[in-house]
Amino acid sequence: MQTNHNIDLTSAEVANLWTAYHNDTMIICVIKHALAHIQDSEVIDVLKFALQISQSHVQQLTTMFNEEQLPIPDGFDESTNLNMQAPPLFTDQFYLTYIQNLGKIGIEGYGFALANSARLDQCQYFSNCLNEQTQLFNKATELMLSKGAFTRPPHIPKPKQVEYVQKQSFLTGWFGDRRPLNVIEISGVYFNMTQNILGKALITGFSQVASSQEVRNFMTRGKQISAKHVEIFGSLLSEDDLPPASKWDAEPTDSTVSPFSDKLMMFHITSLIATGLGRYGATLGTSSRRDLGAHYTRLMAEITQFAEDGANIMIENGWLEKPPQAPDRDKLANVKK
Repeated sequence: MQTNHNIDLTSAEVANLWTAYHNDTMIICVIKHALAHIQDSEVIDVLKFALQISQSHVQQLTTMFNEEQLPIPDGFDESTNLNMQAPPLFTDQFYLTYIQNLGKIGIEGYGFALANSARLDQCQYFSNCLNEQTQLFNKATELMLSKGAFTRPPHIPKPKQVEYVQKQSFLTGWFGDRRPLNVIEISGVYFNMTQNILGKALITGFSQVASSQEVRNFMTRGKQISAKHVEIFGSLLSEDDLPPASKWDAEPTDSTVSPFSDKLMMFHITSLIATGLGRYGATLGTSSRRDLGAHYTRLMAEITQFAEDGANIMIENGWLEKPPQAPDRDKLANVKK
C-alpha cells in the first residue's frame, strides 16, 4: 500500500516527532560518554545497540522534518552538550539498569506515539521504534538476569480460588482494618519504588557536577524528594511483610567534572519527572485502597511543583525549547492591517 504524503501531519504527529528528536539527541550524548568509560564488554554491547537505535532515529527524524518543511529542533548537539574528557560519573551496573529503564520509557512513549498517529508512514515509523525498544529492553533484562542484577517484585502465595469483593471495607485505607495490598497495587508500588531508586542515583550524580549553583540546588532537592518517595513506597510494602526493592549499589562516582551541559541535565530530569507523573497517575487509577490514592495524589502534587520549578530555571537560562503551538487567534484578530 502506498502512503499518501500529501496529507499534512497532525498536531499529535508533530508532537511525536519533536519529542522523539529531543530524546534521541540527548540519549546519544549520555551513551557516548558512557561507552568511553564502561569496562564490561557485555554492557558495552547493549549500550552500542541503544546508540545505534538513537543515531538511526535522528537521521530518519531529520529527513522527516525536511520533507515536511518543518524546522529541525535544536535538541542536543554534542559540541555544546557533551564533554568527552570528563571522567566517569556512573558505574557499569548503573548504566545497565539505566539502559533497561530507557527501554521501558521507550516502550511507553512509542506506544503512545503510535496510538496518536494517523498517517501510515508515521504509524510504520513508530511501530519500528516500538519494536526496537522492546528488543533493547529484552537484551538489557536478559543481561541483568545473567549477572544477578535484576531485582524481582515480591512473590505472594498462589490464590486457591477466584473471589469477589463482598464489603466496602475493601476500599478502606486510613481507618479501620486495612486489608493487605493486592497484586495490582503491589505491582504499582514496587515499580514506582524502583524508578525512584534509579532516579535518585542519576540526580545525585548530576548534583555533583552541575556548573550552576541553582542547578545543583535543584538536583539536591530532587535527590531528597526521590529518597522520601522510596521510603514511602518501601514502608507500604513492609507493612505487609513484602520485601521492598533492593537499594542496589547505584551511587555515582566521586567525580565533580560534568560530562554534560546543565541544559541537558535539566532536560533529562524534567523529562523523567513527566514520565514519573504519568506512572503515578496510572497506578493511582488502579489502586483501590483509599490511603494509596491519597499517597499518590500528595506525591504527584509535590513533583508537579518540582517540575514547575525546573521549568522556571530552564526558562531563565534560555534552555527551554518551545514546541510548535497553535496560533493565537485573538492576537491575530487584533493585528492592524
